[in-house]
Amino acid sequence: MPALVLLGAQWGDEGKGKATDLLGGSVDYVVRYQGGNNAGHTVVVGDQKYALHLLPSGILSPTCVPVIGNGVVVDPAVLLSELSGLNERGVDTSKLLISGNAHLITPYNVTMDKVSERFLGKRKIGTTGRGIGPTYADKINRTGIRVQDLYDESILLQKVEAALDIKNQMLVKLYNRRAIDAQQIVGELLEYAEALRPYVTDTSLVLNKALDEDKVVLMEGGQGTLLDVDHGTYPFVTSSNPTAGGACTGSGIGPTKISRVIGILKAYTTRVGAGPFPTELFDEDGEALRRIGGERGVTTGRDRRCGWFDAPIARYATRVNGLTDFFLTKLDVLTGWERIPVCVAYDIDGTRVEEVPYNQTDFHHAKPVYEYLPGWSEDITKAKSFAELPKNAQAYVKALEEMSGAPISAIGVGPGRDETIQINSFL
Repeated sequence: MPALVLLGAQWGDEGKGKATDLLGGSVDYVVRYQGGNNAGHTVVVGDQKYALHLLPSGILSPTCVPVIGNGVVVDPAVLLSELSGLNERGVDTSKLLISGNAHLITPYNVTMDKVSERFLGKRKIGTTGRGIGPTYADKINRTGIRVQDLYDESILLQKVEAALDIKNQMLVKLYNRRAIDAQQIVGELLEYAEALRPYVTDTSLVLNKALDEDKVVLMEGGQGTLLDVDHGTYPFVTSSNPTAGGACTGSGIGPTKISRVIGILKAYTTRVGAGPFPTELFDEDGEALRRIGGERGVTTGRDRRCGWFDAPIARYATRVNGLTDFFLTKLDVLTGWERIPVCVAYDIDGTRVEEVPYNQTDFHHAKPVYEYLPGWSEDITKAKSFAELPKNAQAYVKALEEMSGAPISAIGVGPGRDETIQINSFL
């Protein structure tokens, strides 16, 4: 059975958790393949709301095996706390699998993240301060600590000492901070070893065997396409690859085993942190989108920047991910507007541009070119089929589909698990 990839088609926060949870009952494995506890998903099941930061959304499906892949960076304290919180609410977390090749976020990674961001001042990136970037930097510099290192104390100490050789020089001489003791870090990390041991395995092997046995594997990205370190609004991006290519490297599943790539697309646009955002609103419409949509980061607690739908971004996501389908979320938030602007192109220094410009300077100066679609006032949260939507809501969905370059196969009309219209099956 081929694998599926589900990812964000904007700047993240599109509602991937709901989409993954919706598919959770139909798939056998849900794999988180990149990012760390800098990304969050909110999933509503009945009258229960779950805020997930590091765990795959499939953790809430009793028939599904949740997997943290090798491309994820893991803060062990956050992970164990999240597991404990779910256990207290009656969620079975015993099936969780963690790749032994996943990298650990250490206390010194968190320290380096916070002090370096503070040092940048006005030039700061807008990171979450959770050590994500420094951990990925250690990984690339080959000084990272992996989950499997917890089970060889000698190797762990050597690796921590090597990582701190340069970091302590920076902390003391550049940031005027105290040096960090390697033995203390090792002691802290070893405290998590036994609690994590039951979950640690060769997840790439497990997942490939599952596919050979006709099991369904869903790979879930954090953040979104425009936050990809290669294909996003660099440098205002995350430190990994949320795009479809990252699903292969972050899970150990080859590209020929992927059959569908599903992009999660919000009916308007949001982003958290600094960086360009052509359709951003600074007026009462922006405030209304933020208030009605509950646009506050699950992990960061920061208000999200809000703007109208950006079709060039959706087309870009279709192209760089090879998207086969879209899941359109939060259509209900737009109920009540007499007319709804949609960005169909950009004006860059007097020139109309139909696609996302590759040049960072051009994107910073891009002004949205809007078309206006008629709105609707009817409550759509009880709609069970596309035909039950108001005519103007149907027209809005069809217009977004045509502009975005891939079919919209599902529509979120409310926050609940059952408040979804499925047009085409993803399986």
